[in-house]
Amino acid sequence: MRWLQTSRRRLLSAAVLIALPAALAVAPSPATGKPLLPPSEAAFDTQLLAKATPDECFAGIGLPYPAGPPCESGQAKVNQAYVWSLAQADNRLWFGTGSNVNCIVTGATLSLPNPRMTDDYVCEFAESQVAKENPIMPVSVGDHRQPRAYVYDLASATLTEKTGDITSASPDDLSRLRRTLGLRAGGTHQGVVLLAGPALGATVSMFAFDTVTGDYLGSANFAQYGNIRNFLVADDVLYAGVGVGPNGRDGGHILRWAGDRTDPFNFVEVGQLPAQVADLELHDGRVFVSTWSAAGSGSAGARTAEGRRPGRIGVTDEPDPGIAGVWMSPPLADAEPGLTPDDTAGWTQVWSAASYEPDPVIAGSYGLGALASYRGYLYWGTMHVPMKSTAMVAEAYPPVDELAARTTLERSQRAVSIFRGKRFGTTTQRVDLLYGEAVLPAYDADANDGAGAWRWALTGYRARYGHMGFGNIYNNYTWTMAVSGGRLFVGTMDWSYLAKDLLPQTVAEMGYPQAAAALADGPDPITIDPQLYGGDLWMFGSNLRPATAVDTQGLGGNYLNYGIRTMVADGSTLYLGMANPMNLRTDPTDDVPEGGWELIKLTPTVS
Repeated sequence: MRWLQTSRRRLLSAAVLIALPAALAVAPSPATGKPLLPPSEAAFDTQLLAKATPDECFAGIGLPYPAGPPCESGQAKVNQAYVWSLAQADNRLWFGTGSNVNCIVTGATLSLPNPRMTDDYVCEFAESQVAKENPIMPVSVGDHRQPRAYVYDLASATLTEKTGDITSASPDDLSRLRRTLGLRAGGTHQGVVLLAGPALGATVSMFAFDTVTGDYLGSANFAQYGNIRNFLVADDVLYAGVGVGPNGRDGGHILRWAGDRTDPFNFVEVGQLPAQVADLELHDGRVFVSTWSAAGSGSAGARTAEGRRPGRIGVTDEPDPGIAGVWMSPPLADAEPGLTPDDTAGWTQVWSAASYEPDPVIAGSYGLGALASYRGYLYWGTMHVPMKSTAMVAEAYPPVDELAARTTLERSQRAVSIFRGKRFGTTTQRVDLLYGEAVLPAYDADANDGAGAWRWALTGYRARYGHMGFGNIYNNYTWTMAVSGGRLFVGTMDWSYLAKDLLPQTVAEMGYPQAAAALADGPDPITIDPQLYGGDLWMFGSNLRPATAVDTQGLGGNYLNYGIRTMVADGSTLYLGMANPMNLRTDPTDDVPEGGWELIKLTPTVS
């Protein structure tokens, strides 16, 4: 489709190409050497409500796990890494976890299931005792551990684990939870809380509790879906977004909950999309969803069919609908009430990453993350799995030598870009780039008489406020957004702490060890300022001013918290579920923070 109206800030003619920041990180202050970040216009207090504790003992890759904890031999290990789902019902926070998620992403998404160990974390893959005891388990997810479910009572400040309610209910419930890769989505409505996540076999598992009594209501497996990330309550109706196939890569659906306490797993399909659904938001009387690029999007076959093969660089207003984008439902008022199965084919794509990213292969690596409706605009941001775009470009155009491999690494990386839009689907539709780039490097396969070369290409936008990543190339996920106290908060994942080890390891595993070794000697991504470590929380105080940094080091002083995975607003208070997969950081007596998930309360400071 062709977009009806582009932003007033789109570049309408050729412009002088400006380079990205020379250093792939925020610019340092000459006086202090620390990043120049705009201070927050408001002060906040953080309170740690709960944290993961060690749950296993580790003696070395491939070795049997000693008894414990406490660990008489080996060392303590904390597998529970993410607060992967979070939902509030009255005065209780319900949440589910994900274990060793960084290992699962490295193995399953990047297809690099090679055992690795640092001072911070270990990924065993096929050498894991869990994988050895379960031969049918894919080695890419060998570090999988059973997720856990919790409820935190805000009034009594007590944490209660609900995992045992599931595992003791029946053998089927126990088996279902053991096969669930993590409880990735949480939603609550009409006295029921649902915790759901992707499961082995490219399916989705879901578990239900009564929010009033706390009783466990049962579980179900949905074999027709392969992934789930979020729920949304819009106009008193609960919706969920799902993906189809392994990791949701074969398309997506929007589901409407038709259940209750006695039948909690009753859903009907009210939307079908060519890409899996990531987040959902109510805006201007419609449900909007963000998507991740589907399998094959950005590939040579998909692009040739449109006459835009991978080497033909430049943005397009007629993108592949399988590329990550923003989709809009029919008006909710047209159905009685909310969306119905009659709306399944009525969704409209209103924006695509291919209209911003000039490299068609890299465009196929994009995901879109959080959405938020704020002061008349819909805000959204991009998602970039570390090293995924590099792997895709290297597969499409194998580097001929170490120098080419290093250039591919440097030019193929992307950080979060933040957009907002309004009047979608009309002749006055407007989309603004808030943080991002006017030009990006793209690989031109036709350059040099077909030998190929990297070129700077226009994105068609000029950012209002700053560079991608809020000025930090390692801010790779726009994981969460929430409106609280009249402000819009944006939580990121920042992979800088992982990158110091993961970048050279991954490039070496891709077959270019000298390119990886060279990274340690120059002004490249591997030269990382420790001030960057930790996920970021940014805040828009209005739609007229840039965002300001609330915290850029993981919140609460724990820079091992590399991202804000979940976020729930309650008036002017925010509850944040943190992602921290540093599973070997369990010594409270050393000078390094501890690994494992954290649940944090953020409140405005009372002066």
